[in-house]
Amino acid sequence: MKRLAQLVAVAVLAVPAFASAAPWEIDSAHTNVGFSVKHMMVSNVQGKFKTVSGSVEFDPKAPEKGSIDVSIDVGSIDTAMGKRDDHLKAPDFFDLAKYPAITFKSKKFTKVADGKYKVTGDLKIRDVSKEVTLDVEGLDKGFKNPFSGKESRGASATAKINRKDFGLAWNKAIEGGGLMVGDEVTIQIDVELLAK
Repeated sequence: MKRLAQLVAVAVLAVPAFASAAPWEIDSAHTNVGFSVKHMMVSNVQGKFKTVSGSVEFDPKAPEKGSIDVSIDVGSIDTAMGKRDDHLKAPDFFDLAKYPAITFKSKKFTKVADGKYKVTGDLKIRDVSKEVTLDVEGLDKGFKNPFSGKESRGASATAKINRKDFGLAWNKAIEGGGLMVGDEVTIQIDVELLAK
């Protein structure tokens, strides 16, 4: 009887493991979180965050069970101009001292087509959290990483947000009309994942 109870306990504990999606961790050395925003009404300024961490749960056989949990280090912002980076870290924008991380936690993972997904979740910048949907491509196919020996997968994701929705409202009028910084920000993420 005791042996039967032990087998039942093991079976019950094992069910979530088989039902859950495969766990992956973000390979920060091969991941890029980039953004682009209109500058002085005439060109686009591009930048990136060099430090990102997090995990992904994904099984191509059950993508609806997938999830993403990401943290981006605001202090790692890089627009190729130190003075501008310092301003972006200041209270006018990200306010690094108070809010050192940008986070994204998914709530819904939907397959659109083979290798294409819509991932909806909460994006938190500063103290504001808004629902955002990422258009994701990739994830389906993996390969054995020759350096780590682990399975790897890759994906790209895009989204557009209004920076003012997250409290990034600073701007300045420019001569001849218009504003220094556009409101719409295009996000481009290229991520490489390693099996845990």
